[in-house]
This record gives sequence, C-alpha cells and structure tokens, in this order.
Amino acid sequence: MRKISPREAKRLMQRMGVSVSPLSDVREVIFRTSTKEVVIENPEVTILHLGGQKIFQVTGERVIEREVVREVGRISISDEDVRLVAEQTGKSLEEARRALEETQGDLARAILLLQS
Repeated sequence: MRKISPREAKRLMQRMGVSVSPLSDVREVIFRTSTKEVVIENPEVTILHLGGQKIFQVTGERVIEREVVREVGRISISDEDVRLVAEQTGKSLEEARRALEETQGDLARAILLLQS
C-alpha cells in the first residue's frame, strides 16, 4: 500500500468536504454520565467538520474520574397531581403525596407503586 504525504491527505480531505481546525484556549473538558464525571485538564481539542456535522477530538495527559454525588432535595408536588394519583389508586391524599415524593413527582411510577 502506498503512503500518502500530509499534503496529499489534506487535498483529499478538502475534496471530500472535510476540514480540520483546532479549538484554542480550552482549559478543561468534562464528560458527565449519570454516575461519574471524567475531567480532562489542559486538553488539545480539534474540530473535524464533516458533512454538516462537527466531530470533536480531545487529547490530554491528565484525566480525572470522579463520582457524581446527587443531592436529593425536596421537590414541589402540586395538589392536582396528588388528587390524580389518589383518584387513580383509591388511596388517601397522604398516601398519594408520599408515593409522589418517593418517586420524585413521577405520576406513573407513583400510581404503580400504590397499586402493587
């Protein structure tokens, strides 16, 4: 297989509608999942423009992984939601409110919880 010079590679990419540009002055990149955060400090970020989309390439030396700690705060539950859950399940308003608090305001889950 023949090797392609950087100059030829650049021309081929331009013909295919691909362009590459660096993103300067990036201090950190954070990837957040439901359970953790991955932090890349002082990364080099390159943007590849391809077919109307942007592809980000991130490289870095220092990678920190940390767990996400979620604070469970008091949520606001409307009286209308409480009445709806109580009517659908035949339970009291207090039981309906507790179920909604336990399911963080999810009506369907609260109804299923009270019916089981």
